[in-house]
Amino acid sequence: MTRREPKTMHELSICQALIAQVEAVATDRRSAVRRVCLGIGPLAGVEPQLLKDAYPLVCAGTVAEGSQLDIKETAIRVRCRNCGAETAATANRLVCGVCGDWRTDLIAGDEMLLLRVELETPNDAMEDADV
Repeated sequence: MTRREPKTMHELSICQALIAQVEAVATDRRSAVRRVCLGIGPLAGVEPQLLKDAYPLVCAGTVAEGSQLDIKETAIRVRCRNCGAETAATANRLVCGVCGDWRTDLIAGDEMLLLRVELETPNDAMEDADV
């Protein structure tokens, strides 16, 4: 077993859970999925490229088959316990950008959010049929 296999399995199971949510949205609206947009922070524990690789496999045979996955990287932000400032930070340096204190709370950067699901409308289907 290579080091990449367990990580791939992690992204595969995350992608399966994502498609389950997307299918619920599309089924409620009786539409096919065109695009799924995610926001992923650098500290989320998810490898975006592996998620993109798993996406078409998980979509096969679902209302999301043939859809596109867009991933937007979200920024790391911290709140300082000393001065109260909210500032940007880097993954290996979660310090306050104002006073330099190391006592901070992470407020963004460890999330994976479903930002948007774009669905096919009846007009889209008619346009596709005309082409």
